[in-house]
Amino acid sequence: MSIEIANESGVDVDEAPIVDVARYALEQMGVSPLAELSILLVELEPMSELHERWLEEPGPTDVMSFPMDELDTAKRPDAPPSGPSLLGDIVLCPAFARDQAVSAGHSLDDELHLLTVHGVLHLLGYDHAEPDEEKEMFGLQGELLLGWRTEVAERARAERERLTRERQRAADAKLLGTVGLDEPPGDEAQRSSTVETGEPDPS
Repeated sequence: MSIEIANESGVDVDEAPIVDVARYALEQMGVSPLAELSILLVELEPMSELHERWLEEPGPTDVMSFPMDELDTAKRPDAPPSGPSLLGDIVLCPAFARDQAVSAGHSLDDELHLLTVHGVLHLLGYDHAEPDEEKEMFGLQGELLLGWRTEVAERARAERERLTRERQRAADAKLLGTVGLDEPPGDEAQRSSTVETGEPDPS
């Protein structure tokens, strides 16, 4: 799955988790691994222009989605592979999202992760114009975010355990080297024989 991200917003954000949460959401939703997605972070003015042009609403907004090709999710498993499908574009506005993050009591990064999942669901045809649609979409959005955060925490735990094992191995190797237990077999016996006779043991 190809996901490209470009930050033209002037706001310093961590791009890697945005790509990661988008990939997780697409995978969980069963989107073809051949799909291509573009994520663009923009300033307030270009977001306002997009908002007014495509939705005929004034001012900027937090996220907009622009679907492209429809993915053939019902293709037979034994069908020949097709070329990549452009799922569409997600446009985020960090400057607008910052105030929402403050109101929600979480970080800007958290808000951008939420908006990215929101944008992915819009690309897949979900909407929240009606109460039942809103309930379904926001429920799914929450499940995807929780699943992703759980996976990220598990990855971090596994990485900490790996680093701990590596540090322990390094400490053990240093300790064994200090007490001379890392010498090849036979070296200690040969040195003892040399000390006792002054010459290497002929046997």
